[in-house]
Amino acid sequence: MTHFVLVHGMCHGAWCWYKIVSLLKSSGHRVTPLDLGACGINPKTITDLASLSDYAQPLMELMASLPEDEKVILVGHSYGGVIISLAMESFPKKVLVAVYVAALMPNHDYPIATGLMELLKRIMAEPLLDFQVWFDDGSESPPTRALFGPKYTEARVYQLSPKEDIELANTLLRQGKWFMKDLSKEYLLSKEKFGSVDRVYIVCKDDLLIKESLQKWYIENSPTDDVKFIAGADHMPMFSKPQEVCKCLQEVAEKYN
Repeated sequence: MTHFVLVHGMCHGAWCWYKIVSLLKSSGHRVTPLDLGACGINPKTITDLASLSDYAQPLMELMASLPEDEKVILVGHSYGGVIISLAMESFPKKVLVAVYVAALMPNHDYPIATGLMELLKRIMAEPLLDFQVWFDDGSESPPTRALFGPKYTEARVYQLSPKEDIELANTLLRQGKWFMKDLSKEYLLSKEKFGSVDRVYIVCKDDLLIKESLQKWYIENSPTDDVKFIAGADHMPMFSKPQEVCKCLQEVAEKYN
C-alpha cells in the first residue's frame, strides 16, 4: 500500500481530487488530499495568510506527524508544485518520490519566484476575461492575489472537463495568494535536500493555463527522473482525464515501491 498526499493548486482545495481519491483507494492505496491555508474548507481567510508558511502549514504539519519510517508520494498540481517542493526541502527522508502534475517545478539553483514570474508573464499577455488579479503592492509590482472567474474557468482552465465539474469549481473556488516576496528569497531549496528527492512530471498536453511549452520549460530547467504525458488533458486532468492520472500515479508507485 502506497500513501499518496495530494496537494491542490491556486484557488482550489482538496475537493478537486475527489475522482483521484476514489480511484486510488479502490486500488488499495492510502490517500490524503489536503486543504492548504484559506483553501477548501480550511477555516483561515486570505487575510489570515501573512506568509507562505501560513499557506503551507497544513502540509508541513502532516509531514511532521508521519512516523520516521514512513515515506509518502507527494503529488502537487499547478501552484501546488511550489508547496510540495518546500515539503521536500523540510522532510526529504519522508518523501518516496514527488509528482508534479502540470505544476510549477522549481530548481534549487535559483529563487522559486523565477518560474512563477515566467507563468505570470504568459498569463498576463493573454485575455484575462473575468480572471480577477489584485496588485496590493502597486501596479508596477507583481500581482499578489487572484481568483478564477466562471468565464475564465470554463475557457482556460476546465475547457475539456465535464460541465458538472465546472459548476462544482464555480461554487468552491476561493481567492488565492502568490507570496511573490517570500518566493523571491534565495536558498529556499537546496541540492542536498530538495535535490535528493526523485521527481516525476506529468505533462498535460492540452493545458491552456500552464501550456505544454511552459511545462517543458520547467522540466528543462529542473530535469526530472521521468516524464509522462496525458493527451486530451486540460489544466485539470483530475477532471478531464482522471483514469489517465491514476494510471500514471500507479506506475510511479510500482516503480518506487
